[in-house]
Amino acid sequence: MKVAIIGGGGRVGSCAAYALQLGGVVSEIILVDILEDLVQGEALDLLHGSALLHDQCIYVGDRVSAAKADLVVVTAGLRRKPDESRLDLINRNVSLFLSVIDDLNSAGLREDSIIVVVSNPVDILTHLAVQRSGLPQGQVVGLGTLLDTTRFRSLIADAIKAGPTQVRGFVLGEHGDSMVPVWSSVSYDGFSLENHSDLSPAAKHRIFEQTRRSGAEMIRLKGGAGWAVGVSIATLVHAIILDQRKMLPVSSMQTGGYGLHGLCISVPTLVGRTGVLKHVELDLWPRELQSLKGSAQALLDTLNRIQV
Repeated sequence: MKVAIIGGGGRVGSCAAYALQLGGVVSEIILVDILEDLVQGEALDLLHGSALLHDQCIYVGDRVSAAKADLVVVTAGLRRKPDESRLDLINRNVSLFLSVIDDLNSAGLREDSIIVVVSNPVDILTHLAVQRSGLPQGQVVGLGTLLDTTRFRSLIADAIKAGPTQVRGFVLGEHGDSMVPVWSSVSYDGFSLENHSDLSPAAKHRIFEQTRRSGAEMIRLKGGAGWAVGVSIATLVHAIILDQRKMLPVSSMQTGGYGLHGLCISVPTLVGRTGVLKHVELDLWPRELQSLKGSAQALLDTLNRIQV
């Protein structure tokens, strides 16, 4: 299976490539970036370690080779300028992102290809990719709140001194300020954590605030997220390629679940070889459902303000 990473020379793209290399599932990893020296260096660095890992082809490609891949991961994006508004940044990233999708279409994007959107604002861009790519909407998947969810679970595990892989739970909604912690879904090895002694209301508030602020904290401490988002991307890619039918909180076009229609937002989603298989409706607490609908409205408000 061939996976192309557009933006493969950047922090997020290169971390995703490394996670995919370690996973050993993907047979070819194609890195695409306008920064030629940087992407050549990343590809060469990954190649140097291949003899100790897996028999994979790792190389620099272009939009043409990306269009022929089984799966295209788009991580390319712009950073916020001083004094630039969030909406201005969104509009600049929309313009860049749509040029990527148009280039893929011009290069002959495969009808069975799957696009994984990582670039931010991920929900907005996933929505636009559905509209612009010409692919069936189930073949366009945004990383959504998968990264927020793994942060959430890991912080809960740290608080209760438990193994992170045994903690379950979701963050749903927008990958942004209006994201929703679904405490009703949180469990440890199948047991509810609703009344756990280490998860007081104050502790829950602290854990979610840490989750919600994690992106800004990564920027402050090290310039941006890398390893966790790389692992999150690899988890989604593997779920698709291996047809794992795994339930993940990813962003895709909504068709009625939770009362949501006509926008891309993260809900529990079964993911397999053809992309989105179906959305799953959990029994949310009333306030969680209300918050999810509020998050959807925030995204719709942004969609109505962007310039396409």
